[in-house]
Amino acid sequence: MEEKNTKGHFIQSIIEDDIKKNKNNGNVTTRFPPEPNGYLHIGHAKSMCLNFNMAEKYNGKCNLRFDDSNPAKEEQKYIDSIVSNVNWLGFDYKEKPLFASDYFDKLYEYAVQLIKIEKAYVCSLSADQTREYRGTLKEPGKNSPYRERSIEENLDLFKKMKQGDFNEGEHVLRAKIDMSSPNINLRDPVIYRILKMAHPRTGNKWNIYPMYDFTHCLSDSIETITHSLCTLEFEDHRPLYDWILNELGTESHPQQIEFARMNINFTVLSKRKLKQLVDKEYVNGWDDPRMPTLEGLRRRGFTPESIKNFCNTIGISKKQSRIDYGLLENSLRNDLNEKAPRRMGVLNPLLIEIENYPEGKTEELDAQNHPQNPEMGTRKVIFSKTIYIEKEDFMEEPPKKFFRLTPDQEVRLRFAYFISLKEIIKDESTGEIIKLICTYDPATRGGNAPDNRKVKGTLHWVSAEENIEADVNLYDRLFIDEDPEYGVEDFTENVNPDSLKILTGCKLEKSLCNAEPGKAYQFERLGYFCLDPKLIPNTSNNKKPVFNRAVTLRDTWAKVVEQKQQEKRKKEKALIKQKAKENQKKAP
Repeated sequence: MEEKNTKGHFIQSIIEDDIKKNKNNGNVTTRFPPEPNGYLHIGHAKSMCLNFNMAEKYNGKCNLRFDDSNPAKEEQKYIDSIVSNVNWLGFDYKEKPLFASDYFDKLYEYAVQLIKIEKAYVCSLSADQTREYRGTLKEPGKNSPYRERSIEENLDLFKKMKQGDFNEGEHVLRAKIDMSSPNINLRDPVIYRILKMAHPRTGNKWNIYPMYDFTHCLSDSIETITHSLCTLEFEDHRPLYDWILNELGTESHPQQIEFARMNINFTVLSKRKLKQLVDKEYVNGWDDPRMPTLEGLRRRGFTPESIKNFCNTIGISKKQSRIDYGLLENSLRNDLNEKAPRRMGVLNPLLIEIENYPEGKTEELDAQNHPQNPEMGTRKVIFSKTIYIEKEDFMEEPPKKFFRLTPDQEVRLRFAYFISLKEIIKDESTGEIIKLICTYDPATRGGNAPDNRKVKGTLHWVSAEENIEADVNLYDRLFIDEDPEYGVEDFTENVNPDSLKILTGCKLEKSLCNAEPGKAYQFERLGYFCLDPKLIPNTSNNKKPVFNRAVTLRDTWAKVVEQKQQEKRKKEKALIKQKAKENQKKAP
């Protein structure tokens, strides 16, 4: 069930104040504007939730618009993936997806208009010269020697740029603002460049393409966006956003509002860094279930509700902060705890032979699909003379409070019987346990004893005679440090070598042969798992099914995080003491 964050935030207050003042005739129109040059990650989900939620809350609409003005990096596969993920999260963009490329003709007209009012010019400086003329944060820039070209000359050159008469890099179109501005974004920014490359949607029609800052504000205006919500890195770009719209006198002038982007510990949300992980094969592609991409989270077993609940819970602010990865996992646990049917699976099988169970007999036992939700019904599980339990559920010499199977301790098999150990069979050469010989009490069918005797341990199990064999991927956090970039030259030094463990020969109850790809099941006592939608076996590959662990039943990283933080604090204190000693030695 999706939780709605009832707490207001500063953007909500701005919108409500605008509605009270009847600004934009009381209308609210937002947009989610991804550039189709990569896959969406969990940070994009925050922006998506904000834009769509604000539109829904105030009876407006939110456009899905692709800012596709750079054909050098954009591909159809990214467009398809983004549309798929927006649909998967359940957001309604009312109409078909929009594209900035739909407005290329209009954007060109706007550029010509800027030239005519002497607010844009064709510059012929090289890229290196342009950087040199731009200045620094401490020093103002210098005017380009081409800045005072006439309107006629600029119009002629810009037209020839469009016709393909020049090579890439030979000319650019720049806005004429202020080369001495303390905001470098206003130092005559490039608004068009020559790029002789076919566009996925417009083909070879264009030899010039508009820059993002020019495209974005005007696309917002064309679509009559009322509130253009973006992350804080665009705050310094807002003066340029407003300058372009003011100089062109557009009828619609959206309000740009910035909020803090998402940062999560134990991961990175930079496209460049995520690409590095893929390119250097630290992960197996963009949809690797360890990746924070929506494709990866979806394949791992995350639900749309868990992601939206997470984004709604962390809220919106202008202050940068780092979110605990555990909150994302808890959001998934809370969602799956209510809806995931229960099943039994044994990941590290240990064979048990029940000596006094009739030879050749099997029986069907009733098992609840969800202990807190009787409406989910029951299923049949097969019980037989031989079964598997987890190796970890037996100890020959147990410590105190080990409430599982031991030489002296009877246990309950879930939905089945009480069993007791009779004999341990070991490999003579290695001493490894091969199987356990046990006995069962037929009077305890269903897991209850008629004499009301109590047992402290209940174990999950699977019939050794009727089961399915599967591989199981156990995923953990991709980095061993909560801040992967802290104290290292290369963030990949903190990649967790144990972020993926592949278990083979796992035994699962037979009902899972009908598992739905991507649907999560709780393997009792083990966590939430789903059939990998990318690795579904069929008659052609004859492979075993592969299940991914979406999340554990509890946050097993809490102690690890605390230990890491303590180690970090110790190192910092040691450095402070060392510096203090060095300063004492230097003192006269």
